[in-house]
Amino acid sequence: MPIPVISATGLFTPADSISNIELVDSFNSYVAQHNAAHAAAIAAGEAQALEPSSVEFIEKASGIRARYVLAKAPILDPAVMAPRWDERPNEAISVLAEIGVAAAKDALARAGRDARDVDAVICACSNLQRAYPAIAIEIQDALGIDGFGFDMNVACSSATFGIQTAADFIRAGNAKSVLVVNPEICSGHLNWRDRDSHFIFGDVATAILVEAQDIAPAQHWELLGTKLKTVYSNNIRNNFGFLNRATPETAGARDKLFVQEGRKVFKEVVPMVAAMIAEQMERFALAPADIRRLWLHQANAGMNRLIAGRVLGHEATEDESPTVLDTYANTSSAGSIIAFHLNNDDLQPGDTGVICSFGAGYSAGTVFVRKAA
Repeated sequence: MPIPVISATGLFTPADSISNIELVDSFNSYVAQHNAAHAAAIAAGEAQALEPSSVEFIEKASGIRARYVLAKAPILDPAVMAPRWDERPNEAISVLAEIGVAAAKDALARAGRDARDVDAVICACSNLQRAYPAIAIEIQDALGIDGFGFDMNVACSSATFGIQTAADFIRAGNAKSVLVVNPEICSGHLNWRDRDSHFIFGDVATAILVEAQDIAPAQHWELLGTKLKTVYSNNIRNNFGFLNRATPETAGARDKLFVQEGRKVFKEVVPMVAAMIAEQMERFALAPADIRRLWLHQANAGMNRLIAGRVLGHEATEDESPTVLDTYANTSSAGSIIAFHLNNDDLQPGDTGVICSFGAGYSAGTVFVRKAA
C-alpha cells in the first residue's frame, strides 16, 4: 500500500496589514458617529450606546496585534467596514482561486514538483466564494493539472480534514500527488462593527502537497497518523448563504456573519482537543517528551496555551508551540498550516510534531508528523 507523506507546504500572504491601532481608530470613529446619530434615542433609553474598543482589550482577549487583509481601505472606512473589490467577470480567475493558486505554486516550487505531476486538488476552507463551479476545479485549471478537484468545508479544521482525505486517496491508489489548498478570505464573514469580534480574523492562503513517499523529495514529513472529530454545536455559527440576501447593513443581519459564544467555546473545545491529542499520543506510544513541536490552530492565545500545557505537562515555550496569531490573526483552517510552514526548518530528522485544528462544528483534526531521516 502506498505511504502518504507531506512533501511541502506553501503560503500566500496579502500585501496589506491592519494593526490594532488602525483597527481601533476605525471602529471608534464608527462608534462615535453611530452614537451621535442616535443620541436622542440613547438619551431617551430607547437605544443603547455602542462601546468603543481599545488595543489593550483586543490583545488581552485574543493575543492578536495585527492581521493581513486583501482589502484594507474599505475595511477601515467607517461608512463601509467590509472588504470590497471590483466584481470580476466569469472569464477572469476568482479572488479565492487566485490566492489559492499562489499558495499552491509556492508548495510545488518547494517540492521541486511540476503541476502536471499532480493528480488532484482539494480546496478546503471555511468560506467558499460561490457554490459552483468548484473553486478547486478552477485552481486545477489555472495550474494546468490533468486530474480532478473538489471543494470541502469543515470550518477551521478544513485543512486537517483535507490532509487525511488526500492521504486516503494515496493509500487507496487513487492518486500519487494531491494538493490541499486553503484560501481563507475570513475578512468577508466578519462583522467589523461588532466590538467583541471585529479584531479576530485575517486573510491568507496555504497549500499542502501530500504525495506517495516513493515520489516525495528527500526533505519530507512522514504522516504517522491522523484523527478527525466532529461534535455538533451552535456556539460558533455563520448563517449566510444563497438562501438569504442579508448584509451587515440589513436589519437583523448579525447572525448572517460570524458569531460565537466565546466562553462556551473555550470551556468545551480546550479539553476536547487536548484529550484528542493525548489519545493519539497513546496510540503511537509517544510520551510528552517525544513531541518536539505543536503547530496549533491560531484562534486564541489563551486556548493554545492551555491545550499545549495539558499535552506537554508544562507551560509550553514559543519553541514548543509557536505563534503566528499575533501577526496573522485567526485565519481559520490556514492557521495551523502557517505555524507549521514558518516553524519547521529547524527540526531534525526523526523529530515528531502535531498539526492540530479546531473550530466551528465543532470540528477538530490532528496530524502527527515526523521529519524524514
